[in-house]
Amino acid sequence: MREVLQSKIHKGIVTEADLSYIGSVTIDQDLLDKTDLWPGQKVLIVSNTSGARLETYVISGERGSGIIGINGAAAHLIKKGEEVIIIGFQFSERPTEPKCILVDQKNRFLKYL
Repeated sequence: MREVLQSKIHKGIVTEADLSYIGSVTIDQDLLDKTDLWPGQKVLIVSNTSGARLETYVISGERGSGIIGINGAAAHLIKKGEEVIIIGFQFSERPTEPKCILVDQKNRFLKYL
């Protein structure tokens, strides 16, 4: 088994960063559907703005809201307005076809990559 790329949301914009919220990243359900990411799934978040990298888990956000919210202590590392890549991985015995998407400045789906 190897851990391989499963999903990617490319060039997302953080819409909120809430230190008081208990951990995780909130992501618009429409984006979760496009990338096959699940609530509770571990993801890697990479800031194109600051270079920060962190692991957390997904919480489903309101459909059509465009939310990408960094919650809890992670909000010390990645702030509102930063551009991020959100990456999900899976274990597989063979190569897989990842679901990678590009979003616009309001986190709306543009195209599959």
